[in-house]
Amino acid sequence: MKPFHSTLAAALLASSALVAPTLVWAQTAPEQTPPAQADAQAQHGEDTVDEIVVLGRYIPEPNRESSEVAAFLTSEDLQRTGDSDAAAALTRVTGLSIVEGRFIYVRGLGERYSSALLNGSPLPSPEPLQRVVPLDLFPTNILDSVTVQKSYSANFPGEFGGGVIDLHTVSAPNEPFFSLQAKLGGNTESTGRRGLIYYGSDVDWTGFSNTTRRIPGPLNTAFASGRQITAANYTAAQLQRIGQSLVNAPLRLLQSDTTPVDFGMEMAGGLSSDSSIGTVGVVFVGGYGNEWRNRDGIQEQGQFQGDVLVPVTSREVYSNRNDIRLNGLLGLSWSNETNEVQWTNMYVRSTTKQARTAAGPDVSAGAVTRNDFTEWYVRQLFNTQLRGEHEFMDGALAVNWRAAYALTTRDAPYETRFSYSQAADGTWLHSGGGNLISFSDLNDDLISGGVDVIYTMPLSDYREAIFSFGVAGLDNQRNSERRDLRFQPVSGGLTAAQQRARVDYLYSDFNINPSTIQILEVTGSGNGAAAYEAELQVNAAYAMVDAEIIPLVRTTVGVRFEDGYQRVRPFDLFGGNSPFPETVRDEQYWLPSATATWNFAEDQQLRVGASKTIGRPQFRELAPLPYTDPDSDREFIGNPFLVDTEIVNIDARYEWYFARQQFVTAGLFYKNLDKPVESVVVEIGNQRQQTFLNAPEARIYGAEFEVKKFFEFPDAGSSFVSNKRWLVQANYTYSQSEVNVNAGDTVLDISNGGNPSNANFFIVDGSRLQGQSEHIANLQLGWEDDDARSQATIIVNYVSDRITARGAGQAGVREPDYIQDPGVFLDFVYRKDFMVGERDFGFAFEARNLLGTEFDEYQTRGNKIRINNYNIGQRASVSLTARF
Repeated sequence: MKPFHSTLAAALLASSALVAPTLVWAQTAPEQTPPAQADAQAQHGEDTVDEIVVLGRYIPEPNRESSEVAAFLTSEDLQRTGDSDAAAALTRVTGLSIVEGRFIYVRGLGERYSSALLNGSPLPSPEPLQRVVPLDLFPTNILDSVTVQKSYSANFPGEFGGGVIDLHTVSAPNEPFFSLQAKLGGNTESTGRRGLIYYGSDVDWTGFSNTTRRIPGPLNTAFASGRQITAANYTAAQLQRIGQSLVNAPLRLLQSDTTPVDFGMEMAGGLSSDSSIGTVGVVFVGGYGNEWRNRDGIQEQGQFQGDVLVPVTSREVYSNRNDIRLNGLLGLSWSNETNEVQWTNMYVRSTTKQARTAAGPDVSAGAVTRNDFTEWYVRQLFNTQLRGEHEFMDGALAVNWRAAYALTTRDAPYETRFSYSQAADGTWLHSGGGNLISFSDLNDDLISGGVDVIYTMPLSDYREAIFSFGVAGLDNQRNSERRDLRFQPVSGGLTAAQQRARVDYLYSDFNINPSTIQILEVTGSGNGAAAYEAELQVNAAYAMVDAEIIPLVRTTVGVRFEDGYQRVRPFDLFGGNSPFPETVRDEQYWLPSATATWNFAEDQQLRVGASKTIGRPQFRELAPLPYTDPDSDREFIGNPFLVDTEIVNIDARYEWYFARQQFVTAGLFYKNLDKPVESVVVEIGNQRQQTFLNAPEARIYGAEFEVKKFFEFPDAGSSFVSNKRWLVQANYTYSQSEVNVNAGDTVLDISNGGNPSNANFFIVDGSRLQGQSEHIANLQLGWEDDDARSQATIIVNYVSDRITARGAGQAGVREPDYIQDPGVFLDFVYRKDFMVGERDFGFAFEARNLLGTEFDEYQTRGNKIRINNYNIGQRASVSLTARF
């Protein structure tokens, strides 16, 4: 081994000695230097030092193995916080916040700038407005760990802005196990209180429907014919038969009933067995959950009167939402000393049954109106993945591969809306054609695969260089279709008695006839298109080197090439020409990344990284078809003129792991976004729509801090204190952003047919980036008692306000942006294990939103316009687990 002569080596030795003087040691014992030679070296100011090694014994294995800025949630973390799904669990990670209970924002960048992987493979989404899969679909009982990588490396997909979230499912255990869990819960806004319902079918509680919601035969035949259901294409007798075939009272009539308790069940098991060919393992997880949520809120719309916004539409909204979830995972594995192959199959079904009503003055209708809704949404995800890891040349060469198929669907049969206007005497009158019955479905499938070749070359006894090469590809196909129907008075409108009739009486078979009410299809009204097909194909290759060429400094350098082809084609279901052309994006990118990690002490390291990444518009953002979001009652329409966002990322983080599972980290980040996608409210007459456009440029920068520390007080006077290990864990993210709009900057918006429009009309220069919160903070205070087998944690989460949409323009004046204030959430989780006879049990108690924080989205200019405001309520649950 050659001596390492350099000023750098001396500096490294000195800095390490200052931090931890007893923990720095050489790889081999230094050779004895003759006195004369030592004197000569001293005269020249030169020391002879062998390679310095700083052992990272306190640095957790994933942090030590990763060369990037990353956060890791272990199974222990998931159990401590007691979160039921991955979306809720990830809010505990520094710089992450949750939106709509489903989508994760990383460092203030919307879900479109983050990607979700399952065991390294991409996932499709069942959401009409997002290509990113909602993370509330993944229950924590199927997860072993979650990795959130915030700095980019070339082995990950190039669609990377805030970060990549890799969900790792449970695998076969070393020891056999089997457990059963039952859970009960409630919510102060819902449980035991009266809430809206509609009957549906006898088996709705399972998350499945019987034939009640199946498209009836006459209607299905008409849909398949390719002809719009109108009097021009069908006889009066045919229209009568189609209208009468629709299910009436069970799916239309709103009623009131007492809301039941939440409940759920889970089971899990697994085992491994050694054989002559290796170790074979199996693991399975299954779960069912049923919860109810009432909402009592306000939805307002404002207009300028002078310089002040005043509410011109103000609706009281009441809803009751029943969420039923089923999930299952089956994993098979085989392994020996040098090979491991895993086959993982996952199925998740999330069904939402919702009844709601919204009433109040409506500026577009010029009257006091009421809309009643009944809805049934089924989201399904099926994923099967085969992956393998193989070692050759005594572990110096590794080949990892993966292949996956994933299918997501969203089925929404019998979405109904029935409208009323208020008469002078206060009674509600049916407004003739103010009704809608919709059938929509979305299918999104994704085939993906990849191979990584990893070669490890030793540089010394304690240092090595890792060369990685890989290829990956994906083919994502989506089809979306929506059919809209309406009952229309045939002539002369409704009689006074019919206007006051109960909904199921009015639309009974008796009144559906050629002289009273007829069915009419209004699919594609407004723009002629009600369906689209889309595809995204990405082929990629990368090369990366991870090496400690200089002792103590680990450098990772890589580059990824991506060839992406994206297409969205809206079309008319009845053979007409679509009003919008097909959108095609064919782009190639070179995406470099570099990270350096300086392990200057046994328990400390400093990371610095830089990279270039991209963000592609989502399918629904490109599809110019209207879609009404049931959560906000806002109508969205895509913009086929969107282009890709190019992002430059810079990260730095200091990490100090001063004891096992205890650390302090502090970091800085900066991102520059060229043509970021923003959501903008536009006005068409008295109607508002929310669409998307590319802002000229934006940047975001900030700082992160996290600490985790355990305390023990063995000499405390109280056994309650001395027997426990006390936890303090906190993180905080401060960030600032601004969108830059210069004179002459233009945007391509759908309202102007893709022609350039002045960017200043849509976005104010210097305004915050949409979705960015200035402050995000988390705090966990708790204790663990190994003797009593108990654990308790107080959890605090705070997210400051963020922009959800750009305000609409009126007569050349822009309204203020839509703002959401997530606020502070206080939770408490308690767990205790105990024995009954020879059986092991676990008890858990969870209390959420103890401060009663509400959902609040608003505008403010003189007055506060409550765009969407409702109480979330406090909730609590208890569970009992039996382990076998």
